[in-house]
Amino acid sequence: MSIRSILILKGTDAKAQATFERFLANPRPLDTQSETRIHPVCIKPAIDKVVAFLALLFLSPLLLYIALRIRLTTSGSIIFRQERLGYGEQPFMIYKFRTMYAEAEAEGLPLLSTASDPRITPFGAFLRRYRLDELPQFWNVLKGDMSLVGPRPERRYFAALLAEQVPAYHLLYNLRPGITSLGMVKYGYASTLSQMLLRLKYDLLYYEHRSLFLDLGILVYTVRTIIGGKGI
Repeated sequence: MSIRSILILKGTDAKAQATFERFLANPRPLDTQSETRIHPVCIKPAIDKVVAFLALLFLSPLLLYIALRIRLTTSGSIIFRQERLGYGEQPFMIYKFRTMYAEAEAEGLPLLSTASDPRITPFGAFLRRYRLDELPQFWNVLKGDMSLVGPRPERRYFAALLAEQVPAYHLLYNLRPGITSLGMVKYGYASTLSQMLLRLKYDLLYYEHRSLFLDLGILVYTVRTIIGGKGI
């Protein structure tokens, strides 16, 4: 792993804040030559799809167990599908194991979840703690909707709120969203708009310094988070 990637992963909030303020003052357009140099256009998608295929293959017993457990303990669908905005600001359907009771957003209002959210099932809380509910997103990666590492995809409603506060948010649409991200390993889940803005600082930091080495470091940190049960 490169020294720069280590410094970013080990860095303080000050580095993310400085990047955030710089983008806020002067959002830069995507440098396509830099994108090609840092994230080779053929290498990253190929690695993503190979890893996603192997993950789905080797984790299939665990996926089957989780699916059966959800089916036996709650009503409703096993897989939760929700529209998110991805590369080029194009909508796609993200897949997760369902962790909430059926009709959790019956009123149609987009809501953010919290660690003590009463809509979350007991088994769903376990899945979220170890981020096992995210496993179906390997299918999103295999389809080309997502990457292993990238900015966190948001619903159109919350994406609009973020872009209104920080116009540079639109720069993240130049990258495929990821199952995990620098924002997730350095900040974690967000339950309010203000927390989403704090996490956005790290996604912008990732945008500026993205590299395959940094991706590798984020994946290592993600595995540590999962093993430690610190997903929430």
